[in-house]
Amino acid sequence: MSTRTFDFADLAGRDQYKLLTGLVVPRPIAWVTSLDANDVLNAAPFSFFNVLSSDPPLVGLGLEPRPDGSLKDTAANIRERGEFTVNIVSNALVEAMTVCAITFPHGVEELTEAGLTPAPGFKVATPRIKEARAALECRVFQLIALPTGRTIVLGEVVAAHVDGAIVSDRLHVDAHGLDAVGRMGGATYASTRGLFDLDRIEPAAWHANHDPGARRPHKPYEPPKGR
Repeated sequence: MSTRTFDFADLAGRDQYKLLTGLVVPRPIAWVTSLDANDVLNAAPFSFFNVLSSDPPLVGLGLEPRPDGSLKDTAANIRERGEFTVNIVSNALVEAMTVCAITFPHGVEELTEAGLTPAPGFKVATPRIKEARAALECRVFQLIALPTGRTIVLGEVVAAHVDGAIVSDRLHVDAHGLDAVGRMGGATYASTRGLFDLDRIEPAAWHANHDPGARRPHKPYEPPKGR
């Protein structure tokens, strides 16, 4: 293997973006709904997103500005209202998600354009997307304004909505039922339909059976029949 090393101090911002988004994959997609000061609903997808803590329960968003440096609607709404909802993108909703990524004029509600339905929030005023199999209601925990105009949003999850068919009484979520989609580099997306099974190795078993140099195979994922 021939390794290439990149000094980020020597890379333009766009080149840093290409490397990071091509290497940190798959990235979950936050389909964020938010309200402006006049209660106009906005919906937009962001792939700079992940869960960062469970105590407190925090998610993080990276929101870039418009080309002119002004805040996009999502960032402006979150600053204004202090809350937002993250809707999880499933395979069935990918096309609708891409509609919400279109740059519509301010005041146009993306969910209407995408043929989706807003559903009332439980602990926040922001509606969730009714068709989404899961959604996380969040209140702002911290906002970090970067010199580049980007906004890092730390949101505290205050409620979750989950399709009852995919969550057990023990709160285990069926990954196949959630059918979530993530972002790879460029225009490529990843699906949980590409999962494989890999059992956790217990330390005692590893030390007892480890053969140096041998590689432990994993069991390739096979979609259940009928899916």
